[in-house]
Amino acid sequence: MTFGFAPSTATSIDSPDHSASSLARMLQPTEWAAAGIPLLRSPREIVSGLHARHHPTPATAVVAVLDQEERLTASASFARRPVPADGWEFRNALLSHLRRVIPHDLRRRTPVRTAVLLYCREGDERWTEEDGAWMWGLRDACTLHGLRCGAYITLTKGGWQVLGEGRGGRRPHSASPPSDLADPAPEGLLAVPRGAGGAPEALRRSAAR
Repeated sequence: MTFGFAPSTATSIDSPDHSASSLARMLQPTEWAAAGIPLLRSPREIVSGLHARHHPTPATAVVAVLDQEERLTASASFARRPVPADGWEFRNALLSHLRRVIPHDLRRRTPVRTAVLLYCREGDERWTEEDGAWMWGLRDACTLHGLRCGAYITLTKGGWQVLGEGRGGRRPHSASPPSDLADPAPEGLLAVPRGAGGAPEALRRSAAR
């Protein structure tokens, strides 16, 4: 498994605001690869469905919760604040939006639902410090909400990439026009079954960005 590295577009190590503590709140690619993140069965469907539902543009994060069958249960999108990359800040933002769209699973001994994060950003598919901070934030938010930590996916001008898995595609990308969920979708638009308990209501509540 290989990773490319690129300078972070969000912050600089030399910035006085970029403290040693914020550097500690990020995961390196090797740490993420060793964390046992479950593989997505159909990453293209997940990415296409979230893109169609939330229309992310650069600096937009989309957090989604999947059930055991990898069906979308709830999702929410929000703009990243223009502050230095810090996993603690990202964790708080993710946790806040998760709490708005779905109850926690802290009473369960073992998580049954999985949270994944799609982040639309500038640059290419190579890992950045900003990605490392999002990874740290996603893992911590999942622990605090009783969820299993799932994939971290970047969406750039070159397409989408599941970091740590080596899987990706050219479409959708960060400049792709929005598609309509009501239209018959080509190649893998994520469908939410009408019978998936509570899913339609959760999606209605999370549609606002």
